[in-house]
Amino acid sequence: MTRSILAAALLILSALGATPDANADVEGAADHPMIERYPGAEIVAYETEDFTDYALLVEPASAYGGKDENLQHTRELEGRLTRISYRMPAGRSTLEVFRNYRAALIEAGFEVLFECDDAACGGRNFNHAVVPYGGGFAENYDDQRYLAARLPRAAEGDVYAMLYVVRNTSSGGQYKNRVFGQLDVIERTPMDSGLVAVDAEAMAEGLEAEGRIALHNIYFELDSASLTPESAPALEQIARLMAERPDLEVLIVGHTDSQGSLEYNLGLSRERAAAVVEALAAQHGVERRRMTPAGVGFLAPLASNRSEAGRAENRRVELVEYR
Repeated sequence: MTRSILAAALLILSALGATPDANADVEGAADHPMIERYPGAEIVAYETEDFTDYALLVEPASAYGGKDENLQHTRELEGRLTRISYRMPAGRSTLEVFRNYRAALIEAGFEVLFECDDAACGGRNFNHAVVPYGGGFAENYDDQRYLAARLPRAAEGDVYAMLYVVRNTSSGGQYKNRVFGQLDVIERTPMDSGLVAVDAEAMAEGLEAEGRIALHNIYFELDSASLTPESAPALEQIARLMAERPDLEVLIVGHTDSQGSLEYNLGLSRERAAAVVEALAAQHGVERRRMTPAGVGFLAPLASNRSEAGRAENRRVELVEYR
């Protein structure tokens, strides 16, 4: 993939004489290496995180109160996050900016997951949910346009792009009626695992003290019961525990966050628990009769599901001493 996926579409705009002024950008800011800015735009806010979770809106917002009140309308992602807020050059419309980005993304192989404009997005509810309040975006929902898109990449991990474009009508001054754009890029990359390990001894101590222990280092593909390679160290330690305690029988219990219906999450958590049992039996020789899979969905949270950090805490597998 070339560095710029917007080059073809933005060549059309070069004749207008608009060029990026990097000197006007906030300190430390830069365009995402895959996506160039709209010509003449300035970066007014910028942040990156090497690994985090991100709730991508894929439906209109139905509730007031921000993204946490609209999680049922999102798709949960994990990976490297880049957030860039642009102030577009004067005289540009939301439609012009939006269509150029959209065309370039499609040209690069992105598939549209969801798009909307104005009231069809959910009006003010959507404006409050899609981006942090302020910075040229707050209370500007009469002229808003949104796109969520995905670029499939088998080897490197999928890339998701969120584009939100609004016209600033809520404040006065020199930037009244200027267009602002928010570009969030989420690159599905595995996190650095193994930094906090729970070994067989710690598992045994947890079972002895409380009859259960929560494991946060067993990982699954998104919305799937497929274990990822990063789960191997945890599975090895469980197998070691079972070998050292030949009389031990356990429940292996899957837990999810609250995104999606209760029925869906109960099923997913059971499937994930069963996948752990299968891996321990098939790959490590643990007797199946000593392991009973169960799933409780989001019925036993460790933290609030209102925040992304809380949802990450709630996604786990627990060992529960059975006999």
